[in-house]
Formats: sequence, structure tokens, C-alpha cells
Amino acid sequence: MALKALDILKLLPQKRGCKECGCPTCLAFAMKLAQKQARIDECPYVSDDSKAALEGASAPPMKLVTIGGGDNKLEIGNETVMFRHEETFHHPPGIAVRVPDDLDAEALAARVAAIGDLKWVRVGMDIRANVVAVQNASCDAERFKAAVQAASKLDLPMVLIAERAAHVAAALEVCADKKPLIHAARPDNWQEFAQVAKEKACPLAVKASEPEALLELTGKIKAAGVEDMVLDVTADGLSATLQALTKIRRLALKKGVRDLGYPSMAVAAGDDAFQEVAQAATYVAKYAGIVVTGLCKPEQILPLLTVRQNVFTDPRKPIQVEPAVYEVGAATPQSPVLITTNFSLTYYTVEGEVEASRVPAYIGVVDTEGTSVLTAFASDKLTAEGVAALLKSGAFKDKVSHRKVIIPGYVAAMSGALADESGWEVIVGPREASGIPKFLKTVWTSA
Repeated sequence: MALKALDILKLLPQKRGCKECGCPTCLAFAMKLAQKQARIDECPYVSDDSKAALEGASAPPMKLVTIGGGDNKLEIGNETVMFRHEETFHHPPGIAVRVPDDLDAEALAARVAAIGDLKWVRVGMDIRANVVAVQNASCDAERFKAAVQAASKLDLPMVLIAERAAHVAAALEVCADKKPLIHAARPDNWQEFAQVAKEKACPLAVKASEPEALLELTGKIKAAGVEDMVLDVTADGLSATLQALTKIRRLALKKGVRDLGYPSMAVAAGDDAFQEVAQAATYVAKYAGIVVTGLCKPEQILPLLTVRQNVFTDPRKPIQVEPAVYEVGAATPQSPVLITTNFSLTYYTVEGEVEASRVPAYIGVVDTEGTSVLTAFASDKLTAEGVAALLKSGAFKDKVSHRKVIIPGYVAAMSGALADESGWEVIVGPREASGIPKFLKTVWTSA
């Protein structure tokens, strides 16, 4: 059970008025410790005995676990809240694509290559399937080792899935330096898996049928010397797995159950690809640190990456682009000028439709603090004065020979004021970005 602020205060030196921890009083510091918002080593006067006693109070409720190394390492865990509106989720889950080792050489190479191609740029951010999970489906140590060696060329964090610890040990001969996640210690084999994980300093996945069984198992494995664990809570079906993910997170964060204070993982499976995508997307949202899937087609993985990006974006800080004038295609002085906001999703949607039109153009981006067109207009962040300031700033002085500007259809009400303020001819564009290609090919060319 986590210590309360008054319990922590009794263990502090209580040097009156020192404020060297950054808090006005020792009680304020104790309250921050109890809420996991401070570290005990921020107090320079605490004794070693008190530090040991307070270690649990200052430690995060969920351990941060690192899989892999270098620039592509995956960090999961260390979350402190149940819901995104309470605080941003900080560590996006790994999307792990499974590679069974019973594929022939050609199919194995094709599978690995396909995983390497599962990457995109969305709203200006790079997204990709960022974990490869090699499964010992053949139950053969040498085939497993060969598959792991082939998959390791991707330079991605790895999960080694096998029933036998000896097979994992053999595979680690070619990838131990990558610190893969070893999967999985169970009640009947945890000693062997814990030994391999300890010797190679690799994180260990722990699997049991119920959270209560996991609680007992993690305690034993920790006592055996393995500190970094990931809890595989995959159960029979979506509902049972979702309940287990939620229950474990609640016990760790709300009840302070330290032996469940580790990130979780789940393996998606379905009768068809649609079901598996839906299942995997659910695990991304609630609350898996790694989601393993057998799907590897772009149209199957992209929805998962989109969900991950949406859930793990700070809702208090919308993704924004720099307010500026952007050129799409080989724009000329006769090219159209479109206006939009600096909300990334809005900008990149508009940019994509302009590209699709194959009509080179300029996009003028107004600073609306990362809000969409309608939201910005309703909150007076997208105004005629603001757009006019951009048009008169000189940004278009050497770019266009005309004085015509296209504004979003949803803000047609500002057209008169904008024309008066800027001196430009205002053309009201389509309401939806999807109408831009047709608009540029028809209305603009005749304007």
C-alpha cells in the first residue's frame, strides 16, 4: 500500500524553511511524493533509512520497461492515469507484427520485407509498425534461430515467442545485444525463462490466465532477479482480454499493487482480418503496451497506427504546423492561393487534396493555435483581420501576380470583410477539402 503524505512527512528530516527540494514546506514535498510527482532524492537531507522506506512512495506505480536499444528502442509503461483526459498518455504501444518461423526461406524474406515497408507520414509525423515478433511455430530451435536472424535485419525491437526457454536461449545467440522481449514465462516454466532473462539482461513477458495468478508469478520472478517484465493478459476473446487489461492497470495505479505495476501486452486474433484489426485497435486504446498481430498488409496496419497516434497525442496541445506560406507542386505566379488553419490534420488534408488535383498552388496557413477551421472561426482565431495580415505581410509579394484568394466555404461570412481589409478578390471555396480538386480544375481556371 502506498504511503500517505502524513506518513511520508514523518520520515522526512523536516528542516524548517530550507526549500531546497523546490517546495515551500516539507508537507508540500510529502504530498508531491505521495502523488508520484516528485523523487525522494530531491531532498538533500533525507537519511538512507528514510530513503529506503520512502522508495516505494516515490517510485512510479507502473515500471518503465525498455525493449531494444539505440534510436529504435521501445519504452512502455510508466503511465500514471487511467484516462487520457486526466493526463496525456506518454508511451505509445508497440505494434508488433508476427513472423512465424515455419515459413519457407522465400516467404520469410517477403514477410520481413513487408514489415519494413509498414511506415507512413501522417499529419507531418512518421508512423510505422515498430516491433517484430518472431514465433517459434515450428518448435525447432534452429529454424527459430534462423528466423530471428532474418528479422533482426529490420533493426526494430523484437519479441521472441517460444514455448521452450532453451529455444529462446539459442535465438539469443544472434540477437542478445538487441535486448528483445522474451515471451513467455508461465506458472509451469517460469524458472527456466527467468534464468535466461536474467543471464541476458532481457525483459521478460509473463503470462497467466488471471490477474491473480500473474500477481503470484511476478513476485516469484522478481525475487529470482528479473526486474523488467511485461504482463501478457491475452484471454479467450476480446471482452475477457479488455477486462484483464483494465483490471491490472486499475490495481497498479489506484490500489498500488506493486507486483502488477508493469506494462501489459495482448495478442490479437480473429476469425477474419476485420475482426483482428478491431480487436488490436481496442487493445491499443485500452491499455496494452505491446499489441501483437498476425496481420501485415498496409490497409490492416495503418488503422492501428492511426488509433495509436490519435490516442497518444496530447489533447491539450493540438498538433500544429508552422504558420507560413507553403508551395504545393511547381507553383507559378498564376497559381491559386488557398487559406487554412495551422491545425495539422486540417493542413495536411488540404495539402493532400491540392496534390490530388495536380494544380500547383500556394497554401497560406494562419496561426489559429492549432484549431480547425470552424472551431477557429467560432472562437475568433480565424478572422478577416488575421487573414488580411498574412496577405499583406509580403509573403505573397514575389510569389503571385494576381490578388485572388480562396477561403474555406465554412467561413464564407468573412468574405466581405476580408475583401475590404486586404484589397484582394475573395473566392469562396468548397466546404469540405474533398471538393478542392474539382474546384481548382473548374472554378479556379475560369476565375
